[in-house]
Amino acid sequence: MFKEFKAFINRGNVIDLAVAVIIGAAFGKIVSSLTDDVIMPVIGKIFGGLDFSGYFVRLGDIPADFKGSATSYADLKAAGVPLLGYGQFITEAVNFLIIAFIIFLIVRGVNRAIPKEEPAPAADPADVVVLKEILDELKKRPVG
Repeated sequence: MFKEFKAFINRGNVIDLAVAVIIGAAFGKIVSSLTDDVIMPVIGKIFGGLDFSGYFVRLGDIPADFKGSATSYADLKAAGVPLLGYGQFITEAVNFLIIAFIIFLIVRGVNRAIPKEEPAPAADPADVVVLKEILDELKKRPVG
């Protein structure tokens, strides 16, 4: 079983996948920071609040022993209050769109960098081939 595992790990695509996952995780953190620290504060400022991810609608009652702020999404969520966190959802959607757009640009660049092979010309149908052979034979005959 160890030999099979070693053969599996030594295959190139498994190592490539592991590298891609690690780079993807780091890239995800960069995009999250871009969204959380740059884009969403600007959007939040436009809509009247600095922390856009804190926009929510409370769907249930606050427990009697609640000690946090009634306007804090994080405090209410930690206390188990049912919330509709639409601000956090919008933040995650923006993260997704940024990642999808960057991946689109990468794939587009790779596709342009790889030379395209010219497709082989389609073969003539059999009847066209026979007609061309007949024409070539007729051209070889002397006129007269």
